[in-house]
Amino acid sequence: MTSKLHAGADFPALPVHGDNDVVDISKPGGNADWQMVVVYRGRHCPLCTKFLNNLTSFKERLADIGIDVAAVSGDSREQLEEHRTRLDVNFPLYHGLTQEQMQALGLYISIPRSEQETDHNFAEPGLFVINSDGQVQVVDQSNNPFARPDLEVLVSGLEWIRKPENNYPIRGTFKT
Repeated sequence: MTSKLHAGADFPALPVHGDNDVVDISKPGGNADWQMVVVYRGRHCPLCTKFLNNLTSFKERLADIGIDVAAVSGDSREQLEEHRTRLDVNFPLYHGLTQEQMQALGLYISIPRSEQETDHNFAEPGLFVINSDGQVQVVDQSNNPFARPDLEVLVSGLEWIRKPENNYPIRGTFKT
C-alpha cells in the first residue's frame, strides 16, 4: 500500500545516487527553476529504455521553458551501468531509489516475476513536474509499463502552463 503524492503537495527531498555522490534530484539544476523527475522501472524494462531515449528529443524544449530533467530507478550502480549501453540520453540518470522513497512518492511497487527480470522490488513508472515553489505541478503514475504520458502532449502542455499570461493553476487540488 502507498499513499499518493497529490497535486499541489510539497515534493519531498529525494536523495539518490549519482555517478560519484548522492544528489537531491527534487531540485532543478543549471538555469532551470522547475524540475521533472522521471521514475522508471529499471534496466530490465525495454519500454523504459524506449521512453527515456524518446525523452532525450524533448530535453531542449524543456530547458527552453526552465524545466530540468532527471531520471531514477531502484537499480544498483552496476545495473545502471549495464543499462547505459542501451541508452542514449542527454539528462542525468540516477540509481538506488529505495522502497521507502518509492512509497513516499506514492508509486506503485512491483515484485519481480523472476531473477531474470531483476533482483529487487521496483517502482512502476512515475513522472513528477515540480514547480519553483517545490510543489507537485503535474503528476503521472502508472501501475504498469504500458501506460505513460505522450511526451509531445506533455511538453506542449508544459510550454502552455509556463506562459505567465495563461496563469494556469495546479489542477486536481479539490479536497472534500
